[in-house]
Amino acid sequence: MINHTVRVYRSEENLPREEQLAYKIATVAADPVALDQDVVDMVINRIIDNASVAIASLNRGPIVSARGQAQAHPVTTGGRGAKIFGTDEPVAVEWAAWANGVAVRELDYHDTFLAAEYSHPGDNIPPILAVAQHVGSTGEDLVRGIATGYEIQVNLVKGISLHAHKIDHVAHLGPSAAAGIGTLLHADVETIFQAVGQGLHTTTATRQSRKGEISTWKAHAPAFAGKMAVEAVDRALRGQTSPVPIYEGEDGVIAWMLDGKDANYTVPLPAAGESKRAILDTYTKEHSAEYQAQAWIDLARKLNAEHPELTDPANVKAIVLHTSHHTHYVIGSGANDPQKYDPTASRETLDHSIPYIFAVALQDGAWDHVVSYSPERAGREDTVALWHKITTVEDAEWTRRYHSLDLNEKAFGGRVEIELADGSTIVDEIAVADAHPLGARPFGRAEYINKFRQLASSKVSAAEIDRFIAAAENVMNLGAGELDQLNIKAAVELEASPKGLF
Repeated sequence: MINHTVRVYRSEENLPREEQLAYKIATVAADPVALDQDVVDMVINRIIDNASVAIASLNRGPIVSARGQAQAHPVTTGGRGAKIFGTDEPVAVEWAAWANGVAVRELDYHDTFLAAEYSHPGDNIPPILAVAQHVGSTGEDLVRGIATGYEIQVNLVKGISLHAHKIDHVAHLGPSAAAGIGTLLHADVETIFQAVGQGLHTTTATRQSRKGEISTWKAHAPAFAGKMAVEAVDRALRGQTSPVPIYEGEDGVIAWMLDGKDANYTVPLPAAGESKRAILDTYTKEHSAEYQAQAWIDLARKLNAEHPELTDPANVKAIVLHTSHHTHYVIGSGANDPQKYDPTASRETLDHSIPYIFAVALQDGAWDHVVSYSPERAGREDTVALWHKITTVEDAEWTRRYHSLDLNEKAFGGRVEIELADGSTIVDEIAVADAHPLGARPFGRAEYINKFRQLASSKVSAAEIDRFIAAAENVMNLGAGELDQLNIKAAVELEASPKGLF
């Protein structure tokens, strides 16, 4: 890996194109390096993982709406179009990326990578797959494109914090998806460079989408970034150009949206000829909740089994979760969001409330992607009483471990201190989720397939489930035009979207 220094340049310094971060990203994307087998295996895992959570979301409101918008844009000219999860009909490629992107993100239930910034790198797959279906790519081309998408997003996340300036994390997704599509298409460096710049320029937005009363836009934001990446590549292929230098310019993203004119970042990228392996640094979710909640759910399940008296709020005086800066300030009491303690809050808000999640997991000894968020569950009197006794505090050591680039010590959990009504205390801690590669029960192919079967079983026929799994595991052998096999047809009636403009 090469560590690239990224800073702001005055216009008169005339930063050469080859020294701009967007160009270096494009160079990596255009590098025709071989695929390592463990990378191929993980790409297959994530194709399966994305499909599982997308199918589980088929009749949820945001997906119904996005699907309706996509279906209003059928294939009209050029290309094969791409298919929407649940249906067998092709639509315009950018709208397939949109609809499938919303479906993948809705439940907050797919893979994650956390470092200087936050990310769900699996968000790269819907736009790359849509373009692959549209142009009739091979399975190997698709896997190469996905490997690039992960490589670029993970390394941007390692080097550049967006949330520190309240910019939404999908600003790293626009460039990574554009780069991945560029790899898929075997595009040249200049074309990918222009697409990466447009991908960034059109996807910078504030983090208000994940603050306070969190709306359905939370699921739409990454899909929008993927759709913009598709359109950016289309424009770049037509010879259209983008703002340069998009990162380093004196009126660019870093100067005015991030650390300003004195910024200095280090972004690692593979050297020429070096394999793209960043996907192996990422991890998926066993539970449908914000990633920082994964380990806490597992700890709560453990405490439920060992100390059943904790399920009764009368036995508990206070629960304090000592954790990282992000967990405390984004999904904890440090956010100062009253909605995080509101039993009438939206599912999206409860998903970002670790006090709520810990209370429910502690009482139930389990977590369900539907039941645990239901209004009935959130409004239960004893749950509200326990929930309101839970607070978070930042612990410097857990913050340090959260940001560590040493994957052997990187952690997303913390220490819980429970003060009981009788004056005694219970203290326990967890570093990583059970499903994490270093956790108690790491996810492998069998676990990814089991997750898919569980989430798809009520919406897809058994034969279709088996067919899809076989196709995903055989992706490297799928020929040109055969990637429609990675779509899934539902066996249930799909709800119709309310009428919009289209």
